[in-house]
Amino acid sequence: MSNPTNALPPLTWLRAFEAAARHLSFTRAASELNLTQSAVSQHVRSLESFLNRALFVRKTRALELTEDGANYLPVIREAFDLLASGTQAFIGGDRGRSMVLQCNLAFSVFWLAPRLSQLYAQYPWLVLHIVTPIWDPDRHAAGAAVDVRFGRPEDRSGASIPLSSERFFPVCAPDYQGGDIDLNSANLFDCAGVTGSWGTWLKSRNTESLLPRAVNLTSSFNISMQAALYGAGITMSHDTLAKDFLDQGTLIAPFDHRPALAEGYFLQPTPQHDSTPASRAFQTWIQDEMSAFHAAI
Repeated sequence: MSNPTNALPPLTWLRAFEAAARHLSFTRAASELNLTQSAVSQHVRSLESFLNRALFVRKTRALELTEDGANYLPVIREAFDLLASGTQAFIGGDRGRSMVLQCNLAFSVFWLAPRLSQLYAQYPWLVLHIVTPIWDPDRHAAGAAVDVRFGRPEDRSGASIPLSSERFFPVCAPDYQGGDIDLNSANLFDCAGVTGSWGTWLKSRNTESLLPRAVNLTSSFNISMQAALYGAGITMSHDTLAKDFLDQGTLIAPFDHRPALAEGYFLQPTPQHDSTPASRAFQTWIQDEMSAFHAAI
C-alpha cells in the first residue's frame, strides 16, 4: 500500500494494534474493544500493510512483537496518552467520576464491600458500578474500567498487578462439632476449580489418607464461606477471605497448617490512555489497602 508521506493510519487500526500488543492476543484485544477476533486481526494486518512492516510474529497459540512492533508500540501509547490528557482538559474536570468495576464475587462480598465506606470517605465523589461474573469473566470485561480477578499468575496478562499472596486453610464456626474438630465425621466444603483444595491441603500435610468422604463443592467461595459461618461444616478458605472473620471470632482456623496458594488476586488496570479520575483513584486505593491488609496478616 502506498501512502503520502504525511498520511496517518486510521485510529481503529492503532487501537487494535495497541490492545493486541498489550494482551499479546487478538482474542483478548477483541473482547476489550468489543470487536470480533477477525476484525482485530484484519485491522492489524491493514496497519502492517500501511507501514510496510511486520508488527507481530504469529504463532499457533500466541503472539510476539517483532522488533519493529516493539519500537512502534511506545509511540502509539504516547500518542494515546496525549490525546486522553488533552481531551480531559478540554471537557473539564467534572467527567470521569464513575466507573465500571468487574470484580471476583467472593472478593466483592467478603473484602471489598466491608471497606467501601473507607473508599468513599477518601473519594466521596467516586461512583462505582460493580459487576461480578462467576464464569467466563473475559466475556464481560470489555465495558469495565478496572478488573479484579482471582487466579494463577501464569494465567494473567503481563499488565496485571498482583494484589496478594495467599495461604489456604480450613475454617469453621467456633462451636462446630462442639469445638472438637474431627475430619472423619465433619461436613467438608470447597470451591470448585481452585488448586487449594482439601486434597491438596491434606497432601501437603502428609495426611491425605484422612479424607474418607465426599467433599461438598460450590461454584463460589461466597456459598462455602456462608455454609461455614452458619455451622454447616468446615470449608477451605484463604487469607483475604478469612482474615476479617478470624479477627471477629465468627470463624476459627482449627489447624495451624497454612500452605501457599497458587492463586491470588490481581488488578487488571485501565490502559493509561483510557484512565479517568475514577479509575486512577480506585487503583491507587485498592493497591494501598490490600498492601496494608496483607502486611497485618
